[in-house]
Amino acid sequence: MTATARGLCEFIDASPSPFHVCATAARALRAAGFVELAETDTWPGAGKFFTVRAGSMVAWHSAGASAAPFRVIGAHTDSPNLRVKQRPDRVVAGWQVVALQPYGGAWLNSWLDRDLGVSGRLSVRDGAGISHRLIRIDEPILRVPQLAIHLAEDRKSLTLDPQHHVNAVWAAGDTTRSFVGQVAERAGVGADDVLGFDLMTHDLAPSTLAGLDSQFVSAPRLDNQASCYAGLEALLAAEPGGYLPVLALFDHEEVGSTSDHGAQSELLLTTLERIVLATGGGREDFLRRMAGSTLASADMAHATHPNYPDRHEPGHPIAINAGPVLKVHPNLRYATDGRTAATFALACQQAGVALQRYEHRADLPCGSTIGPITSARTGIPTVDVGAPQLAMHSARELMGAADVAAYSAALQTFLTPQ
Repeated sequence: MTATARGLCEFIDASPSPFHVCATAARALRAAGFVELAETDTWPGAGKFFTVRAGSMVAWHSAGASAAPFRVIGAHTDSPNLRVKQRPDRVVAGWQVVALQPYGGAWLNSWLDRDLGVSGRLSVRDGAGISHRLIRIDEPILRVPQLAIHLAEDRKSLTLDPQHHVNAVWAAGDTTRSFVGQVAERAGVGADDVLGFDLMTHDLAPSTLAGLDSQFVSAPRLDNQASCYAGLEALLAAEPGGYLPVLALFDHEEVGSTSDHGAQSELLLTTLERIVLATGGGREDFLRRMAGSTLASADMAHATHPNYPDRHEPGHPIAINAGPVLKVHPNLRYATDGRTAATFALACQQAGVALQRYEHRADLPCGSTIGPITSARTGIPTVDVGAPQLAMHSARELMGAADVAAYSAALQTFLTPQ
């Protein structure tokens, strides 16, 4: 197993947006002999392949004609952040301001007074057609300023209005410049050629190991790039045998997964069917293989917070650097049931890693994952798992350094059980 905490830091720093997550994963896959397939191509049978749809990706390793069911790791590429509005330019009180919009459940106070870069994708005129270009500006061009404590009505707390209080300053003066035009210039295209864009902010502080003896990973976007990285490393180490290993990375989980490439789309379902068709199988073969398949929804989990231990279920403490987490919710905010819990518990035993079991407090609303959505969409029995972390949905999050390798080892054994 090659997954390491430093490897995770490098992965995150290379991937400020969902589009960059796919590009970073694609580089690793190509280096390992995987071949990219366009969805409009005729797909071959045996081999190592991946396909990308916008900010989502599916990768697999097929041995060819086989009746083997699938073992799928599913994760998501997006993270809560502040995104650029379609007409972002404002002049307010002599400041040139970029209008931003919270994406997902961003913990807004954590984005204040940070040096922010911009990343994402530009869709530009390319001759008579359209092409898409990744963009990242790793310079502190944006900042969302905090209100001085002396101006607050209540010096103990401040309520942030997402419409008015999370816009970023980027210049001074009364002459409005085009922010998107500046981004286009950095990308080497004309502002008038930009026909559409998906732009978002990212924290410029690099990911790092932290704490005594470097016990922690301090980084942005651990939720859920830590799962993307662990799942990718698991796939790279897996070999097809009794099961065909698959990695599915979806965009838009943080806003409900309802898109053409989110977990509610047909992306995974049609990819799995095409894998079967490419090796000469038919609809009956596909349905039989699906019936024997299992999916691990890999998303981060809540470690017990030392400052708020009362916010956690007292019978289920979750510790950092103590192994991956099995997540259970009787009202199906997680997809785990007894069957799938046993499958992942066995994988952890075979991998030689400890397993923790999480339940949410019954008197608090619980978040969810791609697990219930994907399970219902595909009919594949699903287990929800993760690695423990603090500060979920903050601009900066914290997890255990030792948990990175343990998480990936458990996922690898899930893909190719011993």
